[in-house]
Amino acid sequence: MTARGGPQVIPRPDGARPGGPPPWSHLAPGERRIGIDDLRRAFAGRVGEPSVVEAGSAASPSAVLAAFWEHDGELEVLLTRRSQGLRSHSGEVSFPGGRSDPGEALADAALREAAEEVALDPSAVEALGELDHLMTVTSRSFIVPFVGLLGGRPGVRIASPAEVDAVLFVPVRELLLDEVYREERWRWADHERDIFFFELVGDTVWGATGAMLRQLLGLVTGTLQRGQLEHL
Repeated sequence: MTARGGPQVIPRPDGARPGGPPPWSHLAPGERRIGIDDLRRAFAGRVGEPSVVEAGSAASPSAVLAAFWEHDGELEVLLTRRSQGLRSHSGEVSFPGGRSDPGEALADAALREAAEEVALDPSAVEALGELDHLMTVTSRSFIVPFVGLLGGRPGVRIASPAEVDAVLFVPVRELLLDEVYREERWRWADHERDIFFFELVGDTVWGATGAMLRQLLGLVTGTLQRGQLEHL
């Protein structure tokens, strides 16, 4: 059996302890079958809850795109493994995305970054809505995750090798397996926070992307409600 998990560096603090089960752990396998129509019901027109830093003019906005499609009857999502040569978050698994340009709409930034990173055609994306906005405490910035649909498995490629090492097509069915999801409780200074992991074959998704995936899957399965996206 192929081992799950990847070479991603996890800066686990001393005293980290196991967290809870997946929010969808009580669902039967048949209740975990997600399709395009389920995504539309959950996200069409959805506006995410803003993060607390957005009221300040110094906050730096970024946007990412969670792009889904059906292939052979299976819902899949696009993720990337970031280049090992990057100064920050090297080797981590993430959605395509990045900081917006001055005056650029965040939805446009997510599409532009996906085109620049993996040559995804922006005109092929049917925009649905947003997840809640995620604040990154260390940089005082925030991320707006957009959910979009494609007509089928995209013919993408690594368009920016300086930023992307690999493109991953991940079945949503796999993400919803109990053995793939894991939580840990981490303590920094005087507070604790839940950290979420998805152990794929060859990669570990965690951090901001893990939190986004958890909320996305929780919303579409009806096991999480609005406002439950952790800040990181």
